[in-house]
Amino acid sequence: MPAGFGRLWTAQTVSSLGDGVTHAALPLIALTLTRDPMALAVVTAAGTLPWLLFGVLGGALVDRWDRRHTMWVADAARAALLAIPAAAAVLDMLSIPLLAAVAFMLGLGGLFFDTAATAYLPDLLHRDPALLERANSRLRGAQTAMSGFAGPPAGSALLALGRSVPLLADAVSFALSALLVRTLSATPRPAAEARESLLQQARAGASYVFRDRLLLGLALRPAVGNIAFLAVETVLALFARERLGAGTFGFGLLLTAEATGGLLGAGIASFLGRRLGTGAALTCTAAAEGLAILALAAAPNPYLAGLALAVCGAGMGATMVLGPSLRQAIVPAHLMGRVASTSRMLAMCAAPLGAFLGGWLATAYDVRTPLYAAAGLLLTMTAITATMTSNRRVEAALRAAAPTAVPDHPEPAEPAQKSASDVL
Repeated sequence: MPAGFGRLWTAQTVSSLGDGVTHAALPLIALTLTRDPMALAVVTAAGTLPWLLFGVLGGALVDRWDRRHTMWVADAARAALLAIPAAAAVLDMLSIPLLAAVAFMLGLGGLFFDTAATAYLPDLLHRDPALLERANSRLRGAQTAMSGFAGPPAGSALLALGRSVPLLADAVSFALSALLVRTLSATPRPAAEARESLLQQARAGASYVFRDRLLLGLALRPAVGNIAFLAVETVLALFARERLGAGTFGFGLLLTAEATGGLLGAGIASFLGRRLGTGAALTCTAAAEGLAILALAAAPNPYLAGLALAVCGAGMGATMVLGPSLRQAIVPAHLMGRVASTSRMLAMCAAPLGAFLGGWLATAYDVRTPLYAAAGLLLTMTAITATMTSNRRVEAALRAAAPTAVPDHPEPAEPAQKSASDVL
């Protein structure tokens, strides 16, 4: 792995720890201001709105800008932004509208950082599929460990010291990430496209995804998966209490089991890809997710439910390594930001639909119904996309990308690398 990857990995690990702190602290801070569920929902939803409103346009901008510069500026801006609610907390001037605005701007910064990082990584690793899988496995594992395990309890503990403390801790994490990213080597900026407007470029990136069956299959899985997983997540706490007899601590252990499975899945993703082929591995992990949710719905006790969630988490963890790695290996450099943001936007748009579906099914029928519906949705999606992401199709796409994926001169400044970024 290039030395620069270590700095990128460290930067994202530190930032993910801060994200976990804020993810836990922000709703709790909002809870000190109001008990209105709708007001709390506004703060939570505000962080996802940038992807829904600006996802594809953000990808088009990233494809115009220097990606390393975009990453460190986004993190520096988020560090400065968090100083505002921290100061408001000290001055006792916090409000729900302020927290919602901060969550929105943090989400906007995350849109630019995540899209730029996704587009930067293939250039850093010279579009080598094996290196991309290893890199995404490490990045995904670190993100899960920091934002899923270490960050939330740290956020709750820091909140006990004062409402401004977790916000300042996240600001420090963003500042450190920005400093690390700024030391990375620059990669060639994609060639400018012929006098197209931003909207035209955004539309071209989205159409590129929908015209390519492999890329469409890779995008459909997280989109349909988010509908299913949000349907489950909406009723999981109620299901754990009413059907499994698990209290608050037991529910926390169920979530820990899922996160542990996610770490395992991220760790074995490359092994599965080598043994089964990337296409077959993606089909197997998708099927495992559907069967695990089916087992969760039928689980008679918390122990089997925890095992089912761990299997589901492992499938999700492996999928989130294999899918993005394949996309990064086959998409031309000048389209990478738009393709990544289009796929992410589809997944984010699907999430509210899943939450509504879960709540409606639980109200109209019972608390197990959303789980059975989610399992059916996942297994149907697996069957539909199996041929779209088959080994044969994956191998053909990798062969087609090979001439530009592995340049003869791997240094970013060499002409061969520049030609890889200039393909139109």
